[in-house]
Amino acid sequence: MSRIGRMPVAVPSGVQVTLAGQDIKVKGPKGELAMTLMDEVTVQQEDNLLRVRPVEGNRRSRTMWGMQRTLVSNMVVGVSEGFTITMELVGVGYRAAVQGSELVLQLGYSHEVKYPIPQGIQIAVDRQTVITISGYDRQQVGQVAAEIRAWRRPEPYKGKGIKYAGEQILRKEGKKK
Repeated sequence: MSRIGRMPVAVPSGVQVTLAGQDIKVKGPKGELAMTLMDEVTVQQEDNLLRVRPVEGNRRSRTMWGMQRTLVSNMVVGVSEGFTITMELVGVGYRAAVQGSELVLQLGYSHEVKYPIPQGIQIAVDRQTVITISGYDRQQVGQVAAEIRAWRRPEPYKGKGIKYAGEQILRKEGKKK
């Protein structure tokens, strides 16, 4: 039995859930998300709860059960509260700024890196070295953060690069003289 799959998903007030076969639509104050569930699971709505259950007792149904429940939960939380990732730029001269619909990064290259901000994502630069990425789709927020981080991953000797807030960079010892 899946411990995660057994837990019901609470639907807060202001969020509408529409079920049509294996298709689920969730609409809330932040936006609207839709998903098609795997054939191995079903979703039932009971008052303010969504329950995800496996169709059969086979191994594939049980493995899909917890994952599909988590995806449904992420949809409900996303349209009601949203998701946020904070990133930090570490390094001399590393800066970020939002100009129109682009994130402009200075990362020690001979040119600025311009990243177009996707639809449904908000990027705010609090200080020149702190980037806040927020949106209602958890997968998209994480993907944008990973794409930005890929421009300059933290390196192990000086710790320079783009890192997630609170991330510990394993440092290596430099050369001995």
